[in-house]
Amino acid sequence: MLSLIPRFGGDPDPYVHPGVLIAVLAASVLILMLPRKQVMVPVLAATLLIPFDQAVLIGPLHWTMLRIILLVGWVRVLASARAPQQRSLSFRLNAIDKALIAWAGIAAVNIVLLWQTSAAFINQLGALYNVFGIYFLARFLIRDQEDAGRAIRTLTSIGIVVAAIMVLEQASGQKVYAALHDGQSAAGKALWERLGELRAVAGFGNPVSAGVFGATLMPLSLALWWKNDKWTAGAGVCAATAIVAASVSSTPLLAYLAAMLGLCLWHLRRHLRLLRWGAVISLLGLQLVMNAPVWALIQRAGLIGGSSGYHRYILVDRFFQHFGDWWLLGARNADQWGLLSYDIANQYVGIGESAGLLPFLLFIAVIVYAFKYLGRARSLAREAPERRFVWAVGCALFAHVVAFFGLSYFDQLMVSWYVLLAIISAVAVPLAQGQPQAHTKALPARATEMPQATA
Repeated sequence: MLSLIPRFGGDPDPYVHPGVLIAVLAASVLILMLPRKQVMVPVLAATLLIPFDQAVLIGPLHWTMLRIILLVGWVRVLASARAPQQRSLSFRLNAIDKALIAWAGIAAVNIVLLWQTSAAFINQLGALYNVFGIYFLARFLIRDQEDAGRAIRTLTSIGIVVAAIMVLEQASGQKVYAALHDGQSAAGKALWERLGELRAVAGFGNPVSAGVFGATLMPLSLALWWKNDKWTAGAGVCAATAIVAASVSSTPLLAYLAAMLGLCLWHLRRHLRLLRWGAVISLLGLQLVMNAPVWALIQRAGLIGGSSGYHRYILVDRFFQHFGDWWLLGARNADQWGLLSYDIANQYVGIGESAGLLPFLLFIAVIVYAFKYLGRARSLAREAPERRFVWAVGCALFAHVVAFFGLSYFDQLMVSWYVLLAIISAVAVPLAQGQPQAHTKALPARATEMPQATA
């Protein structure tokens, strides 16, 4: 659940390859030395390309390389705030910010209350560090449309690198990142396989995470087309398509198709309310005529042979069946609800089962507010390219929403999710509020104090 699902203990033998340490050191130097507008480039490159399992253990705390990069990023942001002629750290909280703070904070409290152990407390400190560290660092570094465009170009460049790695993996049959684990067996270096098809993974935790990164990158890259950066847009779309294909997974393919559907609906944008109500009425009608609940359709969504659509359906079905067990604070015994119930491959189910109904609803609120701002921004944007850009960003959000039905974000994929929310806050929120620029009037520091990254 975006690092909020309790996984106490972590890796018992954390390890960092010397090459990774050098890369982290180089990225840290760039973060501290580059102009503010360029800082997001090494932050994104390091957090997305370095595997999430590279970590050092300091006392009871697991310091992944992502957390170290975040710490350096926050040092840079806080140091820059003291420099003359720099932007203030103060800005007006929007509805996305507030809903995300409430979601992460209440979820962490609920998990600690549910388990009542020191391990749960430490685990949730790390989870909050990840959530607030990534999101608000991106919020401070992505402040206007220029920053948003630069962030998307960086994501696209990273996507091209990931695509090249995954294509190479499929050609060789070996994980490129296996070299970072010197003691790994030959079996551990081999790619995942499904019905004879090799599933590339690059530096992500599994092929589904890698594929979802590509699926959600596709509409973001295409958004650059309306920023007069057609070459980058074309390269990004090709790279994203290659990533999805190399992952050989249904969830990324469904997310990719969802983004394509969203892009095709541009010509029906004035009828979105009718389309939404039509979808709701259709689902209600299916619920009435189907012998199984309407969410049983999930098991038919497998587009790749050997995919686990039935597993996803069972997760949702048991989620509703055991509502009384998890609605208050979450459930401690959710892994005992049946076959494969320990594998929470659904973002929404993971949030509810681990933290209860209120965090579940608040997470939905984050998504709803993001769509709401995007809709208003598209309506109020003065120029057609700006409207198309906002629409493409909304399609990326829609791709994430669909991907959440088949994956619980647990690795560096969470970076792309929070960066997307930060882009929406920088681009869509000012437009929705009728502001020509993405700069908001600073409030007194006391009213807008942001959570700081802490260990």
